[in-house]
Amino acid sequence: MGGILSSVIGGGDQVPESESEASRVHKFSSSARWQLHFNELKDSNQLLVVDFSASWCGPCRMIEPAIHAMADKFADVNFVKLDVDELPDVAKEFNVTGMPTFVLLKKGKEMDRIIGAKKDELEKKVVKFRAYKLRNIMIMLHIYNQVQQL
Repeated sequence: MGGILSSVIGGGDQVPESESEASRVHKFSSSARWQLHFNELKDSNQLLVVDFSASWCGPCRMIEPAIHAMADKFADVNFVKLDVDELPDVAKEFNVTGMPTFVLLKKGKEMDRIIGAKKDELEKKVVKFRAYKLRNIMIMLHIYNQVQQL
């Protein structure tokens, strides 16, 4: 079905498979393709990290290898790169005011954002929010066990 949808909407909007598979970072060049991807994930508990960047942005280019490394390290997290010049409507929708901006989403809702090439801060937040559901379950189990002991 993805092939049929691609032919209707227009192919070539994602990074070629070989590059995408190597880096695990999805790049979208059309709003329609981005919206399809976002809609597929917005009911999911999977963390989505959206990297808003621009080809002319030095700090964006500087942090790019770290983003690819994080995408490889955290295979359960979905990393997306959007160029603000190619998708200004999406950048406006997310109120992007500086680059790079990283928006962390879960179930379609913004959990946090980082403005600037702050690799360590981004990695800490990815770790925090990817484990968010597990941590809540563990807390609930602990409370349940405490109540059972009463």
